[in-house]
Amino acid sequence: MKNQFAFRNSFPGQVAFIALASALSISAAAQQPADGTSNPTPSATQPSPGAQEKLSAPPKEGFWGRVNPFARKKWVDNRITPIRGELNELDEVNAKNARDIKDVDSRATAGINKAQTAADQANQVATAAGDQAKQAGTVAGQASGKVDQINGTVNGLDQYNEKNTVTVAFKGGSPVLSAAAKKQLDDMAANLSGHQGYLLEVEAHAPGAGTVGIQNSTRYAEAVKRYLVTEHQIPVYRMHAVALGNAPVAAEQTGDTKATPIHKSYVELRLMENSLAAQGGSTPRLNPSQSGAAQQ
Repeated sequence: MKNQFAFRNSFPGQVAFIALASALSISAAAQQPADGTSNPTPSATQPSPGAQEKLSAPPKEGFWGRVNPFARKKWVDNRITPIRGELNELDEVNAKNARDIKDVDSRATAGINKAQTAADQANQVATAAGDQAKQAGTVAGQASGKVDQINGTVNGLDQYNEKNTVTVAFKGGSPVLSAAAKKQLDDMAANLSGHQGYLLEVEAHAPGAGTVGIQNSTRYAEAVKRYLVTEHQIPVYRMHAVALGNAPVAAEQTGDTKATPIHKSYVELRLMENSLAAQGGSTPRLNPSQSGAAQQ
């Protein structure tokens, strides 16, 4: 009876002990993974090497699935720590990318500014070169104009044109100038005074064959030249004389269809004008009364 009473008294305590042990066993089983392996406290994992890798997936927790409702704070921190590390790594990568982008943008801006500066300088150099080319063209044009002017001057040095003609007659074969002839020469010399760029052609004619006509015409030409030099100081170098004797006058001088024979003694003076003197307006002009034939 005593043993039965003792058993009955200890049975509720045994039942409570067994129930407590079962609860502890269930709790321990909940802390282990489904495959029955032990689940040691996980350490903080290292962050993934690339920013593009996915975050570590949370491990399954056996009976409770993904989340253990009875998990302790330390166990939760052990699960969150790797995620924090990867988030920190992503933040660092993003910050580095932002710095790289800013650096690239700064260098690109500097390169653009440098290229723009170089372009501006090249434009300025091109503009200066264009201005210099224009100035060179202007100078070349002026030089060409001066060269043309010099060529015109050189070509005009020996170019003379006939402007007026005076005919001085001699009577009776004598080389003595008559009053009318002297008056013609005086009027002509007065108009020639102070002028430049002219010549006087003295062409003497006299009838008579052979040397007789040539000698007589020579005396007539010398008489005209002597009077102009002694009375009016006409330079000798401005007078060019030729004694033609009784040589017929060319048809182009008389306007006839053929050469005209010489029947009278006379000297024909032609005023020849230089083209350069004509440009300066200093060429002498004879009065109409001084020109024309005075053959008698």
